[in-house]
Amino acid sequence: MAVINLKNRQIECKLVFYGPGRSGKTTNLEFIHKKFQKQVLGKMISIDTEGDRTLFFDFLPIGLGKIKGCDVKVQLYTVPGQVKYKATRQLVLKGVDGVVFVADSLAVRREKNMVSLKDLHENLMKMGLNIRKIPLVLQYNKRDLETKGLPVMPLEKMEHELNRQLKVPSFPASAVTGEGVGNTLTAALKLTLQSLQKEFKWAH
Repeated sequence: MAVINLKNRQIECKLVFYGPGRSGKTTNLEFIHKKFQKQVLGKMISIDTEGDRTLFFDFLPIGLGKIKGCDVKVQLYTVPGQVKYKATRQLVLKGVDGVVFVADSLAVRREKNMVSLKDLHENLMKMGLNIRKIPLVLQYNKRDLETKGLPVMPLEKMEHELNRQLKVPSFPASAVTGEGVGNTLTAALKLTLQSLQKEFKWAH
């Protein structure tokens, strides 16, 4: 959960990029780190696990407003997507305020997307959080692969399979080219900040 630091007039919150292995979570964060340098605080830290990585860095969402006169600092995290890193994912999700689910548009990854979304749902439940209530945005990544002749799922199909019940904002994207990455991030930050504003209403 978000931490309020009255001395520094700062609220710290956590946004986690979740999704199956190799769906592009790391590429999203690398693009954000490079593209929004003015808003990045400090270095990007990478914790390597065999064949997968957990990344995080601090981010200042300039222009999205303050809460209770405090600046908001967001920690952006990725989780390792491979099935065997379930414990690490649970650890990274601890204290989460918002989630970006990065789905892989490649047709062969259809099953992995659904397994990963179910995994997110279960891990949130273990922490007493509801996937339908937490700020959540879906990103349909790797749309650029269609131009390379690779079989990519139609957006309508992905929307139907992953977002039919959740009905959350969703964005087609290519983390490699950066297309849709800023839109995904902005939507996720807005939802997270709106949720925090409700949470901190008691602080009047």
